[in-house]
Amino acid sequence: MTDTIDQTLTSVGPRLRALRQERETTLADLAAETGISVSTLSRLESGTRRPTLELLLPLARAYDVTLDELVDAPPTGDPRVTLRATKAGGMTMLPLTRRTGGIQAYKIVMPGRGPRARAPELQTHEGYEWVYVLDGELRLRLAHHDLVLSPGEAAEFDTRTPHWFGSAGPDPVEFLSLFGKEGEKTHVRARPKPRERSGS
Repeated sequence: MTDTIDQTLTSVGPRLRALRQERETTLADLAAETGISVSTLSRLESGTRRPTLELLLPLARAYDVTLDELVDAPPTGDPRVTLRATKAGGMTMLPLTRRTGGIQAYKIVMPGRGPRARAPELQTHEGYEWVYVLDGELRLRLAHHDLVLSPGEAAEFDTRTPHWFGSAGPDPVEFLSLFGKEGEKTHVRARPKPRERSGS
């Protein structure tokens, strides 16, 4: 355990130097922003000064990274730390589950559609999907159906049916998605019906 901590702390110096060079910041500029002296910053980068929380916190803020990213901490198994959002084509997707197989959950934010947006291109693939709108309006094309879902509304469909979804207008849409590659459906538990009282 001690060896792992020592190795992690030893790697901080090169990471600090790489971050500073990547952002094209001088030691003097960084010192002015963090309140840490130039000599201390230089010793941190060279590894002759052991990093402490009091030194790392202002550096993490200056570089706009988490402490875990700053020290390259090993995964802890905590999904609040290890699950990271991915971005593609303006869409942001945050995985909410870590297990392999079965139903996967995502929080998705899609940008609004501009006046020059291309016509929806329907696609098909194996699986089953359930979506729930959190904010904005989600347009769902499902075969010959063209639906607009508002916050609080949900839809589920077999993804072998030609489909497409995106923002219904110029504003972004935020929604939850549950997706099963093998065609698993979500199971919603409902309260049992109240027992009927027998007549006297």
